[in-house]
Amino acid sequence: MKKVIAGFTPYPGEHCETTAIGNLLQHAGVHLSEPMLFGLGQGLGFIYWDSKAMDFPFIGGRVKPDVLTANLAACLDLNINIQETSSVDKAWQNVQRHIEQGTPVGLKLDSYYLDYFTNKVHFAGHYAVLYGFDDEYAYMADTEQQGTHAQTRLTSLAMARNVKGFMSSRNRSFTLDPVSKLPPLAPVLRKSLTQNAQDYLNPPIRNIGNKGIVKMSREILNWFARSSNIEQDLCLTALLMERAGTGGALFRNLYRDFLKECIDLLEEPHIEQAYHLFADIAPLWVSVSAAIDRAGRMEDDQELLRASQLLLEIADKERTAMELLL
Repeated sequence: MKKVIAGFTPYPGEHCETTAIGNLLQHAGVHLSEPMLFGLGQGLGFIYWDSKAMDFPFIGGRVKPDVLTANLAACLDLNINIQETSSVDKAWQNVQRHIEQGTPVGLKLDSYYLDYFTNKVHFAGHYAVLYGFDDEYAYMADTEQQGTHAQTRLTSLAMARNVKGFMSSRNRSFTLDPVSKLPPLAPVLRKSLTQNAQDYLNPPIRNIGNKGIVKMSREILNWFARSSNIEQDLCLTALLMERAGTGGALFRNLYRDFLKECIDLLEEPHIEQAYHLFADIAPLWVSVSAAIDRAGRMEDDQELLRASQLLLEIADKERTAMELLL
């Protein structure tokens, strides 16, 4: 039996978590740009994560999964209902009833198991929205790159939701209560700008935020010794940075565009200065991922040195920009 939410229109986005919450908000009648969602959610960040249990370091360019949505809900007075369970059957029941009631459901899952993903890499911090199903398939709204109208088998969806390990959740799903009105935007913008800058500049550990970029600039020089398969590890890292947005230019582009909207709404000179800095920063991240890719393909340590130098330049520019916003 087929159940599809009538009138559901996918939200076009580039980043999975902002696209997911954008879909829920749009269905509730709230229309905000993706950069605005990212900025209000205080999404800009960085993490360089490595451990003996990992095959290769993980690079992330944003705050931790789930935190962006929580920040957004707090600043816009949204009521988001979250459900988690270790039971696959109960996990499906949690989402099925919402679809039958006409409410789209946000899901957190491992993109590796989704049939419509062509790059088969395990990433358990992916988000998409379920808006319908039949006896065999789930109908999903994902990013523009992956498909605003996508399908995956119900069996694949169950596996994607039930994974364990790094960044995973226990069959996490979330829905949005009806939204009557939003709070005044100007004070919310100022609070989000200040808090994101504060968190970015003062991380609890040295592999997060601005300090994390500096740490990566040092650690990247050891990647050849760290890797058991140089071409695979480095080229995959570059691909994830640039295409998946885990640490590349995507989040800097979103934050740049968020600052542009803030200029128009707040008319404060220091925000415009930070905007111009991020306009310079985003292409530098593209250069970093390109250098990492070349280093992997050619096994050229000079490319890692180039990436290291670019990271120090990025760290300096981002620190200056975020200090302006503090």
